[in-house]
Amino acid sequence: MSTKTIEIEEKSIDEAIEAACRQFGVPREKLNIEIISESTGGFLGVLSKKAKIRASLLSIDVSFDLGDDIPVRSEAKLKIATKAKSEIKESAPAIFNSPLVPKAAELLSGILQRMSFDCQVTARETLEKIILNIEGDGSGLLIGKRGQNLDAIQYILNKAINRADNERKMIMVDSEAYRKRREESLLSLAEKIRDKVKKTKKPVSLSHMNAHDRRIIHLALQEDEALTTKSRGEGEYRKIVILPARIGNKPE
Repeated sequence: MSTKTIEIEEKSIDEAIEAACRQFGVPREKLNIEIISESTGGFLGVLSKKAKIRASLLSIDVSFDLGDDIPVRSEAKLKIATKAKSEIKESAPAIFNSPLVPKAAELLSGILQRMSFDCQVTARETLEKIILNIEGDGSGLLIGKRGQNLDAIQYILNKAINRADNERKMIMVDSEAYRKRREESLLSLAEKIRDKVKKTKKPVSLSHMNAHDRRIIHLALQEDEALTTKSRGEGEYRKIVILPARIGNKPE
């Protein structure tokens, strides 16, 4: 797969990402996107600045057969699937209610092998979701900045598994307890922002977060009647703004 990296300037971040998708010929979820700078309007159009991003392809190539009724097209793919299945460790108890669990674990093992990671996958199921944990040498490299690599793999698994079966269940991918550490970090950030907003009486805007991280911030501050939290922006560039309640309750 190509390791080419390109930089693109457009009027907005969204337009720059769309241009990157066209150049690589892939959808957004198959790209690594780094925001270099956001667009600025300037004054009366003078000194305006375009948004600039850096884009490259995700180093994940997924082509797996799901289910026993789908024929394996090559001997090599059969060997990969067989080996992946042997490396899956099921956490006790080893009886799952959902047939999606072993399929999701096997698919993740195959992805890791394609990426040349010598890791094992443990699986457990709750009422709300399937949790797949990656263990082994190099598992820390899979996390990426703010968990972006884990999120990309998680996205692929949810699309592949939930599309192939009538039953649907959310799949969460974790490594080295990153999800727990991230949540603790966000809760600590929420407390610091709480104190800052109350002290300065001014709104504070956080950097863009995914929906899961934004929800953690919202829940951490929702019981504080002195504060209001709002989400602004579009898509993956959606941000949280924390405001004093008297400002947050004013009509915009």
